[in-house]
Amino acid sequence: MTDPYLAPALVISECQRGILHPGLSVSSGLAEEVAARGIVGRTAALAREFRNRGLPVVHCIIEHRADQAGMLPNSYLGAMALRTRSLTVGTPDVEIPSELGPEPGDIVSSRATGVTAFYGTDLDAMLRLQGVRTVVLAGVSTNVALPGLATEAVNRGYHVVLAEDCTAGTSAQAHAAMLENLIGALARITPSEDIAARLPRQ
Repeated sequence: MTDPYLAPALVISECQRGILHPGLSVSSGLAEEVAARGIVGRTAALAREFRNRGLPVVHCIIEHRADQAGMLPNSYLGAMALRTRSLTVGTPDVEIPSELGPEPGDIVSSRATGVTAFYGTDLDAMLRLQGVRTVVLAGVSTNVALPGLATEAVNRGYHVVLAEDCTAGTSAQAHAAMLENLIGALARITPSEDIAARLPRQ
């Protein structure tokens, strides 16, 4: 059986002020869960472990165009983004918390539209060029972005590991339900300390 930690990269999903900050987020429940679960600090610690071993750290962020080109109100998230003009390129909304980086060697993958990190980005190409075989997921949310990211990663042949204590959903109940009913079928769900202990050195 292939080692699920072979050639890993840490992929941090949508950890941005406009999503995490209680006063800015379009989902107050998600922002509250992020704070309650302390995911930023644990994700920062896990990112340091990856960097110390010479392993890739990738930040997947949303940066909508100022003219909103390519955005459609064909989902609740799309409609809310259009109405609130949130996560627009060049605004404080899109900033990554300083604890997380990005550090000079990190990769930042930005998308202007869509709801998952592989859509319309160079994420897959960048991972393959780094020789990545396993994506370790952290960030938000376990409602939409992370299950979507896990699905697309599996479709592309990657192993997927979810750092459970580095993730959050819009509520504790939603988080648990998504892990049990969807993400658990796609990814190995593991605490971040266990992941750090298994990491190879590049």
